[in-house]
Amino acid sequence: MVMLRLVFSAVILLLIARPRLTGHGGSAWRGVLWFGVVLAVMNGLFYLALERLPLGVTVTIEVLGPLVLSIIASRRASAWIWAGLAFAGVLALGGGGWDRLDPIGVLFALGAAASWAFYILASARVGRDFPRFDGLALAMAAGAVLSLPFGIWDAGAALLDLRLVALGAAVAVLSSTIPYMFELMALRRLSASAFAILMSLAPATAALAGFVLLGQHLALLEVLGIGLVIAASIGAVRTSARVAQERAEEQTGAEADAAREGAADRIIDEGDEPFAEPVA
Repeated sequence: MVMLRLVFSAVILLLIARPRLTGHGGSAWRGVLWFGVVLAVMNGLFYLALERLPLGVTVTIEVLGPLVLSIIASRRASAWIWAGLAFAGVLALGGGGWDRLDPIGVLFALGAAASWAFYILASARVGRDFPRFDGLALAMAAGAVLSLPFGIWDAGAALLDLRLVALGAAVAVLSSTIPYMFELMALRRLSASAFAILMSLAPATAALAGFVLLGQHLALLEVLGIGLVIAASIGAVRTSARVAQERAEEQTGAEADAAREGAADRIIDEGDEPFAEPVA
């Protein structure tokens, strides 16, 4: 399913974006390849975790990746409050006992969390180097090529089933192509902090979808754990946004001071006396 998801998404995005292949340096292409690897690994680990864990629990653990990234970016001691809150939420996901959760599934979910953090960094880098959806389309193609041998080996003759292929195409459109394009469009209209806060609601959405569509019930402590992770995500993102704003204000102030000093130096060098009384 990961292979079908990436392959169909790559085909659709390449047809839409029609990326230009010339005019990009080696660094830009290395960024695309790294982005493709991250996409393939992130999707693969996520599906492996889903085999062993409920949907809501998997997404809650996965969202720890962006959460840790925002805490590191804030570089403030107060950010560790949110880290502790998130840790308490993950402990609560055990519903009173981690023996209810498959440990291998938890490891897969943690790997997906780390991959999601790398996904944010890689997408930002590719977004700077390529216009529109070009970088995303090329990275998706790289991820699809990487996933091909694993998907063919795992599915084998099942890939000849047209219903399975059609299901893979539907999953690709609904879970990769449309969401990734909407994410890029949203980031052009929303601040990064507002976008991240909305993304932190993913565990609640996933838990609701698992309950309604898959019949996956959660214990009260697991629901509490999801809530704690969401709260920690919102708090960490707000802290990171305040730090970024303060740094921008400090930089603007420093630039203004440098400009005033430069103007004063030019006045002295040119011999001007702008505040001297006019001579009669």
